[in-house]
Amino acid sequence: MIASATCPRCEAPADYLYFNDGKQRSQLRCKVCDELFQLGKRHRIQTKYWCPHCQAALFRWKVRPLETIYKCPNDNCPAYRRAKNQLSDDEKKLQQERSSQFKLHYQYREHHYTESHLQHAAPTPSRVDLGKIHHPPHLVGLILAFHVSFALGARKTAQVLRQIFGITISYQTVLNYAEAAAYYCHLFNEANKGGIDDHSAGDETYIKICGQHAYVFFFISAVRRTITAYHVADSRGTLPATVAMREATRTARPDQAVVLITDGNPAYPDGIHFLNAQSRRIGTSLTGAETPTTPPLTHHKVIGLQNLDSESEEFRPYKQLIERLNRTYKYHIRAANGFGAWNGAIALTALFVTHYNFLRPHLALRYNVPIPRDDLAAISLLQNQWCHIIDSAAQLA
Repeated sequence: MIASATCPRCEAPADYLYFNDGKQRSQLRCKVCDELFQLGKRHRIQTKYWCPHCQAALFRWKVRPLETIYKCPNDNCPAYRRAKNQLSDDEKKLQQERSSQFKLHYQYREHHYTESHLQHAAPTPSRVDLGKIHHPPHLVGLILAFHVSFALGARKTAQVLRQIFGITISYQTVLNYAEAAAYYCHLFNEANKGGIDDHSAGDETYIKICGQHAYVFFFISAVRRTITAYHVADSRGTLPATVAMREATRTARPDQAVVLITDGNPAYPDGIHFLNAQSRRIGTSLTGAETPTTPPLTHHKVIGLQNLDSESEEFRPYKQLIERLNRTYKYHIRAANGFGAWNGAIALTALFVTHYNFLRPHLALRYNVPIPRDDLAAISLLQNQWCHIIDSAAQLA
């Protein structure tokens, strides 16, 4: 390899060059002009991220399909030293033996989510065509009124229809009609959500699907009491939290500064960081400026059941608001006693949100619904309101 090398300074041939780094044999020195240079080109990786605590360059630590983790290598980093000093004596001994169990260095996660990853959970179209059923159209409204609004199970709903109204249907028909209506109600929810408040509270609650734990993410506006996002997922990780927060802020005004209040789940600040970075990239590509077109999302955490810090004390009412919503949701799905399929869980969740936003009077709103509509207010019977929602949503499909 040295036979074809020349000095980059005086262009001396290989006879006037010699290795200057011993056994590594990668560094050459010229006998003529004393120039020192590398035999091959060095491939330097340009630093992409820096530690916010010590300004050290972060190195690529782990590469995964949906994220790349960068890590600070500086042992004198203030964040690393502070985290290490907080360890107990037993933890310090364990850290010397199993250092991989302790994440003391600053880490930054770069997510590689695409539009397909950020899709909102939605009910699938049912094989049942509500326009061709062998029952009067108002029967669907009655089923939704009892099964969703009054939180009766499918078997109890079928029993009420049979013993009070003389309508004989099976509980499976109740479930089929409810899933068919959920597809249209989901479209109605997304199209008529409206704006959001400056403050929104979010949380996740668990349900059972096929005997396994699943999670439902909710976000609710603090003033209007509107459910602005609902998402069913199989984990409490960053991706489902990001999907829920993205949907919750979808209808925000361009100049609106939105504040999200959650618990201590690290998935929320991680997702907010991704959404803010995405907003900056979109703003830069559209305007050519380095500032985003919309204000960044702000996040506040409420930790535990007691106010042990000023932040938790200030934003505790928002956390109580979302916890109350979780209890209301659990009441409406309790009769299901778990779900046998994902679509059933998503369908009942979408129907619950339709009931909560458009049909359920709220005490804090002086017994008004969170999203009032004149066309629904003109209808006195609950089952007819359900039928009107389905008819309106069918035009959106």
